[in-house]
Amino acid sequence: MRRVMHGDLVAVARHLLRVPPGARGAAVVRIVERAQAADLYRKRHGRAHPRWGDGTLRAVVAGAFLPPEPPLSDGRYLQCLIAVLQVLAARAGDPVAQDMHSGVVGSGARRSP
Repeated sequence: MRRVMHGDLVAVARHLLRVPPGARGAAVVRIVERAQAADLYRKRHGRAHPRWGDGTLRAVVAGAFLPPEPPLSDGRYLQCLIAVLQVLAARAGDPVAQDMHSGVVGSGARRSP
């Protein structure tokens, strides 16, 4: 997966606004997995993946309808941003995020012993 930028975070959070709260963590995990696969495809074939783009999170959700970005005072949007950040932090090795993320279905994150 390519480096995550602010636009990736916003795009995925906007996408999550249409996902039920209980399914958001698993949705982010799937998006990250698709971005990883797309990046490998891009490196191997020298072009973007036909469905998942160039290996960025934003490219994975680009084909879906994205609602306008709400203000940060919108609690639902904040929860979506948090869901994305928790998955990314868990992947980066943050033990607190891994602990919070460990119950997400489809997550590759594991609790530290």
